Amino acid sequence: MSLPNTPALVANPDLLTLALETPHALDDVREGSPVAAYSELYADDVVELGVWSVTPGEFAGDKLGASEVMYVLAGDATITSDDGTTLELRPGVSFVTPDGWKGRWRVRESVRKLYVIWKHAS
Repeated sequence: MSLPNTPALVANPDLLTLALETPHALDDVREGSPVAAYSELYADDVVELGVWSVTPGEFAGDKLGASEVMYVLAGDATITSDDGTTLELRPGVSFVTPDGWKGRWRVRESVRKLYVIWKHAS
C-alpha cells in the first residue's frame, strides 16, 4: 500500500558527485575542524536515507533512539566504539551502529557514505 504523495521510486545515479547541501554540526570535536554535510534522498516518519560526508578530524558520535546502516563510498577513517571495538572505514565497507551506540570518528581522508537511519519507538 502506497502512502499519499509518496514517490514510487527514489533514485540517484551517482552518489559520489551528488551535491550535499545541508551542513551538520558535529559533537565534541577533539582534533581538527571537521565539517559535515548531507543530502536527504528520502524520509518518512520512521526511515531516512541519504548521503553524508565529513572532512578530516576527530569527533564523537552516537545513535540514540535510532539505528543506522552505512556504506562507505569514499575516504579513510577509524571508528572506535566506547567499548574499544574499532572498524577501519574504506570504500566498500558497510556497518551498523545500533540504538545506544556511542564512540568516536577519526577521519584521515574525507569520508562519504550512503546511510539509512530507522527510528525506534519511544
